[in-house]
Amino acid sequence: MNKRMVIRILGIVMGVEAALLLFPFVVGLIYQEACTVYFAYTSIFCFVLYLISSRVPIKNKTIYAKDGLVIVSLAWVLMSLVGAIPLVLTNATPTYIDAFFEIVSGFTTTGSSVIVDVEAIARCATFWRCFSHWIGGMGVLVFILSIVKMQGNDHNMHIMRAESPGPMVGKLVPKIRQSASLLYIIYTFLTVLLIALLCIAGMPLFDAMCNAFGTAGTGGFAILNQSIGQYNNVVYEVIISIFMFLFGVNFNFYFYILIWDKKALLSSEEVKAYTGITLTFILLIALNLWPFYGNILTALRHSSFQVSSIITTTGFSSCDFNLWPQFSKTMLLVLMFIGACAGSTGGGVKVSRWIIMFRKFKNTIKKTIHDRSISVVTFEGKVVSDEVISQIFVFFMAYISIFFLGLILVSLDGFDFESTFSAVATCLGNVGPGLGIAGPLGNFSAFSDLSKIVLSLCMLLGRLEIFPLLITMLPQTYRRNTHL
Repeated sequence: MNKRMVIRILGIVMGVEAALLLFPFVVGLIYQEACTVYFAYTSIFCFVLYLISSRVPIKNKTIYAKDGLVIVSLAWVLMSLVGAIPLVLTNATPTYIDAFFEIVSGFTTTGSSVIVDVEAIARCATFWRCFSHWIGGMGVLVFILSIVKMQGNDHNMHIMRAESPGPMVGKLVPKIRQSASLLYIIYTFLTVLLIALLCIAGMPLFDAMCNAFGTAGTGGFAILNQSIGQYNNVVYEVIISIFMFLFGVNFNFYFYILIWDKKALLSSEEVKAYTGITLTFILLIALNLWPFYGNILTALRHSSFQVSSIITTTGFSSCDFNLWPQFSKTMLLVLMFIGACAGSTGGGVKVSRWIIMFRKFKNTIKKTIHDRSISVVTFEGKVVSDEVISQIFVFFMAYISIFFLGLILVSLDGFDFESTFSAVATCLGNVGPGLGIAGPLGNFSAFSDLSKIVLSLCMLLGRLEIFPLLITMLPQTYRRNTHL
């Protein structure tokens, strides 16, 4: 392992976080909040860490595969450990563990919160919570790759692969920095467009920015106690519903639109499946809610918003779906495990993985019936290698194993099964709200410190797709002759 390069890049991460902390500091100055000074102090602390790391001499600038995994994992943990400091100092959260849970939820774009009254905290803290969604949505290291000329040349692909969600990550253009920059240009354009549309619809600028950050990062931190539903504005809900869906689409798809690659657009099976799943669940839940609301349009309004919110793992709510019929709640729970597209800002298992696993299952059944048949798994016009299929099944088994381990540990708190099950599912899937006490109008403050730490790890494992963080924890990763 190239430990010096790991330290150097982690130092760059601290330098970037120092700059990012200035945004909530400026917001605090605008609203004349005395506690905003804590963001300045934390920013200075980050900058000092950056200066110290920049003094480390480097001879070998190569970034190996396992270096990329370790860099991404440690970067997210370090950013969370430091990013939690101003939240506890500004009294947004009562303890550091609560602050750590909150900022991990922010950076991983989960949206689960321990804050009981979000309207009571300082504006600078509110902005930092929501802004953390936008930072983590596309990826912290992808952001750095897009603005900083990193050392290591194309070995930086190991960093991009480790941080980008989905089973198959490739470059959009030949240069890694150009790919990262292009992703962030698309990401920023959609975010600015959303802010503009919300402002045109009448939403205050501060609210529009915070809600846009949560939508773009598919995070879902609310700035009102009853989330988006508290506005009681159909136009806001329609705009946010559409953009939640858009941010759940693989960003490669937008690149193909820009260069107008018709063949690639038409062969995008994942986007087609994602769209089909979303529309099917909207219709099924709306039909189930029709008698509940007594109006099909109202049922469609809430169904479309919640389905877009849950499948993209955003976590905003337009109503208290805890009160919905059991069928509708169960359908939302299923969506937590499906997730959005690979290469999007959404979480979950990802639609592409489900497609590939289903096709492998179908081929296995076919071969059992016709033992001499030869069939391969294809996805978007390409043959999926046995290695990729194996990785997907290993990921799925690891996902289920971690889910049940988390379920056992969180169950020690003694809450009802619905609350415990959905809390672990929503954190591992980076969704946000669960059911029961962790529902859309509830929060995670009642859980013990042990459960909050377990759920924070679940959020990190879910966002980094398990293996980077697990490999970082293994002692053999740091031995000289270990290769990944």
